[in-house]
Formats: sequence, C-alpha cells, structure tokens
Amino acid sequence: MKTMNIKEELARTSVELFARQGYAKTSVQQIVDAAGVTKGALYHYFNSKDDLLFDIYDRILTLQHEHLTEIISRGLPAAQTMRLVCEDLVSTSIDWIREGTVFFRSQHMLSEDRLEEVQRRRREFNKAFTGILVRGQEDGVFRTDIPIPVLAANFFSDPHYLSYWYSPGGAISREAVAAQLTDLYLAGLQAK
Repeated sequence: MKTMNIKEELARTSVELFARQGYAKTSVQQIVDAAGVTKGALYHYFNSKDDLLFDIYDRILTLQHEHLTEIISRGLPAAQTMRLVCEDLVSTSIDWIREGTVFFRSQHMLSEDRLEEVQRRRREFNKAFTGILVRGQEDGVFRTDIPIPVLAANFFSDPHYLSYWYSPGGAISREAVAAQLTDLYLAGLQAK
C-alpha cells in the first residue's frame, strides 16, 4: 500500500467495519488488521477511533460546505440558489450514504469536544442555508408564515433519512431523487 493511500484505506475500512458491526463494537485492532497496517500507522493519521468517526463527518460536511459556498457565490436569485443547494445536498448525501449512515447512527458516541465541533460546524452550515431562506423571504418568493428554523429542518430531514429507504443501485436514480425532493421542498417554500 502506498504511503499516501494509508489514510484513505483507514477511513474506508473504518466506515466498512462501523457499518457492518457498529462503532461501539469495532476495535482499533480490527480496523488496523482489516486495513493491513500497524497501530502506529493509524495513530500517525488519527489520534483515536473517535477521530475516525469525526473524519467521516468532516469529509462529508467539508465537501457540502464547499459546494454551498460556491453556489451562493454565484449571486443567483434565492429560489434558484436554493434549488441548486438542495439538489447538491441530496446528491452528495447519496454519494456518501454509507458514511452518512454510520455517522448519524453513531455521532452520540463522539467525545464531548468532537461533538461540540460537529455542532459548531452544523450551525455554520445552517447559517448559510438559512441566509438563502431569509433572502427568499425578503424577495417575496418564500413563505414567511413558518419560522426559519422549521423551514430549514423540513429540508434537512430528507437527506438524513435517505439511508432508511434509498438504495443507490435501485430503480430511482440519484439525480431523480435529488430533483424530486427539491421540487417537494420548494413547493412548500413558495410564498402564499
């Protein structure tokens, strides 16, 4: 295994083991054995098993936040921006469905400092997302009769729930699911 691929192999292996047997039941020794590396190699990249779980979330959120920032920077109308953001969030959630499933089912086991970091990053992401909602309300295209936190939560439940029903190899493509969930969300956002 090439040196620069060790971190990726550890991340991939940990996701696979966490998905199969659960985070709590997976030991560091099982991870290094399955990855074919030493504990020293693991600890070169990660301080603990907690870091492996956090890394899963960090990879997903970093990607989605980069996409969110880029889409917002285009300066498009609020409704168009929201469509692009929602479609991207659903699509990337599908692309990373195993990782997301592992994280959301195990996040309560993170150390307190890691959990605080997750919450801080979520607030940061949510602030940018709700900024689009506020802009849409100010432009008169999004409804104002429902509080912003409820409008945001209404969307985020969709990507978080995907692992319970969506099958990446199934009959509905990732693009179709992203478009359909976004259409439903935007229909509910329209100003009355």
